[in-house]
Amino acid sequence: MTTRRPDPRTPFPAAHAVRAHSFNAAAAQYAANRPSYPSALLDAVEEEAGRALAGARAVDVGAGTGIATALLHARGAYVVAVEPGEGMAAQFRLTLPDVPVVRGNGNALPLADATADFLTYAQAWHWTDPAQSVPEALRVLRPGGALALWWNTNARDVDWITGQGARLARFFGIDVAAEKRSRADHTELADPTGRLRFSRREVRWSRRVPVDTHLANIGSHSAFLVIPEDRRSAFLAEERSHLLEAFPDGEVEETYDVLLLVARND
Repeated sequence: MTTRRPDPRTPFPAAHAVRAHSFNAAAAQYAANRPSYPSALLDAVEEEAGRALAGARAVDVGAGTGIATALLHARGAYVVAVEPGEGMAAQFRLTLPDVPVVRGNGNALPLADATADFLTYAQAWHWTDPAQSVPEALRVLRPGGALALWWNTNARDVDWITGQGARLARFFGIDVAAEKRSRADHTELADPTGRLRFSRREVRWSRRVPVDTHLANIGSHSAFLVIPEDRRSAFLAEERSHLLEAFPDGEVEETYDVLLLVARND
């Protein structure tokens, strides 16, 4: 399940804030079940940025429980994490006790000017208002620094994923055609002001997990976290039946296309 990205050209509704805060009560579930990212993604980040992560000053914004932060740290970057949610930040500290995390968000970064070589947003840019987060990114990045945004998106050419996507769309009343049109130009949605020049890459990868992990991953998305528990449980119970038909051994092959956008502060 891919989080729906609100159109940054319109003001954020109150429901958006509710969804953004919903992760705090589910931080442990999020940490245990959300997918990570392949090493090939970080290779692509370095290639598009024109420099290595090793030895670089990196800021991971909307760091959540530290899934992407851990990868940046393992690459040898000096990482500071920025996370607005109390529950997510607490889980982050349990996962990465040696990596600093500060409370804040991309619309008002708690950082000095020109201090970062990399500014990264893993599954997080859509929670910002680009009218504020774009100038903040340019303020914090050093000359030649890079803003990297990425999302794990479901591989829509895989039959079982297409079927699950259709069931999710019916459940949430999503107009699939309109959703596709709204995502036709991700670079415009990432920066409707046109101040940034993004390069775009996609990296396919997969992981094999138990059905329970896959269902817990789905249930950790904000669209599920804000609905009544009985509705959520009923959908996930029905989805379990569909998954066991496709994967009778109880192991689900999740396939992702990571969408990566990189803009350099040249």
